[in-house]
Amino acid sequence: MADTPLPTRALWYTGAAEAEIRTEELGPMPSGAARVRTLASGVSRGTERLVFLGDVPESEYERMRAPFQAGDFPGPLKYGYAAVGLVEAGPEALVGRRVFALHPHQAVFDVPADAVTPLPDDLPTERAVLAANMETALNAVWDAGLGAGDRVTVVGGGVLGLLVARLAVLTPGTEVTVLDADPERHEIAERFGASFALPRDAEGDRDVVFHTSASGTGFDTAVRLCGMEARLVELSWYGTKPVLASLGGAFHSRRLTIQSSQVGAVSPSRRARWSHARRLAKALELLCDPVLDHLVDDPIGFDDLPARLPGILAIGGGFRCPLVRYPGT
Repeated sequence: MADTPLPTRALWYTGAAEAEIRTEELGPMPSGAARVRTLASGVSRGTERLVFLGDVPESEYERMRAPFQAGDFPGPLKYGYAAVGLVEAGPEALVGRRVFALHPHQAVFDVPADAVTPLPDDLPTERAVLAANMETALNAVWDAGLGAGDRVTVVGGGVLGLLVARLAVLTPGTEVTVLDADPERHEIAERFGASFALPRDAEGDRDVVFHTSASGTGFDTAVRLCGMEARLVELSWYGTKPVLASLGGAFHSRRLTIQSSQVGAVSPSRRARWSHARRLAKALELLCDPVLDHLVDDPIGFDDLPARLPGILAIGGGFRCPLVRYPGT
């Protein structure tokens, strides 16, 4: 019953590269809330790695808060923003529907009803955990001012980079290359309709370059590939790690523009007309693309998550989105 206290369990990042599952209690449901039983959640290899390792800069503690985070940086805290679940109680229009919510890893949770977004009927639960990543990719494409026929390179073939590449491929007439030091990304790039290149083989004179590798070397490569007056869209976030950027050479003579892109605010080119809710609904619609199943990793049991996180979040621990399955699903 929604009016009866309910035990639930949640993942907490406890500091020093450690995590644990804690039991807590949901009180009676607030008015206007939805109670969601989680079916799956996704782990962000980039942002959650920084949270897990305690590498979120103190200056960003408030800006980096997840929508339903509990606790404060550097920890202990609940963190995460890719939960897919089934509404068990709340508004009649939502009960029984699968929804996406920007919520930490937790078995059952209550949120305001307007904080959940119903999934399209043809979007599988597992693929829906990519929604926050797809929102970020969509925002980046808007920030880039990407146009038909552009020559595009994405430096970094992780989940975010490959989602950006897929959106770029769907723009008419574009020529899209995914650049990564790992040749195993070749096959998936081609499945997405893009070509693939190792850094030493990359072609320059690009109209738009997206950088997602979270490395200074990758950033320098992205600068090198830009054509005259091209735009470089920077999606990497480095936490407390200093990055040496090489802005000498032809950077000024080519009049390059570096555009930061971050999902917290809708791109200025769309902000007057697009709300966060509209953007998330569009991201879920864009995920109704079966080829994107290649970005979701094999499932991990929720109870196994604390022990698996060090390997999942290690550099070189993989690039697909780790999928968390919950008991009873």
